[in-house]
Amino acid sequence: MLTFIGLGLFDKKDISEKGRECIADADAVYLECYTSRLMGTSVDELTRYYNKPVHILSREEIEQYPDGLLDHAASGNIAFLAAGDPMVSTTHIDLRMRAEERGIRTAIIHGASISSAVCGLTGLQNYRFGKSCSLPFPHKNWFPTTPVDVITRNLSLRLHTLVYLDIKKDRYMLIHEAVELLETMAHQNNTGIPLYVGVARAGSDHPMVAAGTAERMRKVDFGPPLHILAVPAELHDMEKKYLEMFAGL
Repeated sequence: MLTFIGLGLFDKKDISEKGRECIADADAVYLECYTSRLMGTSVDELTRYYNKPVHILSREEIEQYPDGLLDHAASGNIAFLAAGDPMVSTTHIDLRMRAEERGIRTAIIHGASISSAVCGLTGLQNYRFGKSCSLPFPHKNWFPTTPVDVITRNLSLRLHTLVYLDIKKDRYMLIHEAVELLETMAHQNNTGIPLYVGVARAGSDHPMVAAGTAERMRKVDFGPPLHILAVPAELHDMEKKYLEMFAGL
């Protein structure tokens, strides 16, 4: 049995009661930390909270060499933990499909997701979001421009864009870095991005939300990660008023 459990947005207490009960009954607990992370806790703290060892899985162990995990799930009751909602990531969808192909039973215990939390914190209406995109750190001569292509396409359709910011082992992309990258891409494509909305530490007691032009976003101190960025299309009146009230627009 392989159960995918969402841990929510920020700390150890965001997990559902159902999720905690499943962990208590599990033979082993695994945690994936590369698609997202809980910044308000640590692996050691989770181990104490669950009263069970928490084994960290690398990207390679999930995407390229999942047989060890699946072998364990074929003979035992395994809890697979991920920040947010576990099925937002296509990596986890693929893992569940691999388990199904091997005849391993699976289940999902959902958690709060950043994709819906952004709507609550910014007032941007969820049905107005188009395709999302990820913004990676440039690497040497590699500087992908796909994110601004997605944003431009969404803007032409009057749709908002959710931009997931890169997470490395010891580095987290911040909003001002993301804005600089997108502005460079937009300049190269002879286009412009009129408005940004940044969110930091969603799910914590003190999330930060700010909206404005690139110039304003460069000046805002969003504080520690995790950060995420939204690029709105033309705002509805309610969205505009909400951002004025809660994001300093």
